[in-house]
Amino acid sequence: MWSGEIEGNTNKLGDEFTYRYQELHRSKQKITELIPGKKVGWLVLDSYLSLIEDKTEWNGTKITFEISKKADKTEVRFTHVGLVPDHECDGACSNAWGSYINGSLRSLITAGKGQPNRKE
Repeated sequence: MWSGEIEGNTNKLGDEFTYRYQELHRSKQKITELIPGKKVGWLVLDSYLSLIEDKTEWNGTKITFEISKKADKTEVRFTHVGLVPDHECDGACSNAWGSYINGSLRSLITAGKGQPNRKE
């Protein structure tokens, strides 16, 4: 779903991994919730966002993916807790998350291949 590099383990509770996209974005997450087929939760331990003044704005925020069945379809509910309107990254990050979730993740689930850099 993403276009950057992931280092570390990402498959069990307590695992920590780093996501990096060029020199623009780096973040280290810890898997804090893992219910297979239902929910994945990450705590952002450390972050660097080059395009905003407070480069560590994501530190301490939580990212969750909740998965449920709706009739004959699957619903994925994404939340980035702590990414709020008074943060500089809110607008740009919300738009980027929307593109990744509604574009690349949807493509990964439905077609088997994400499209992380595709412009909608």
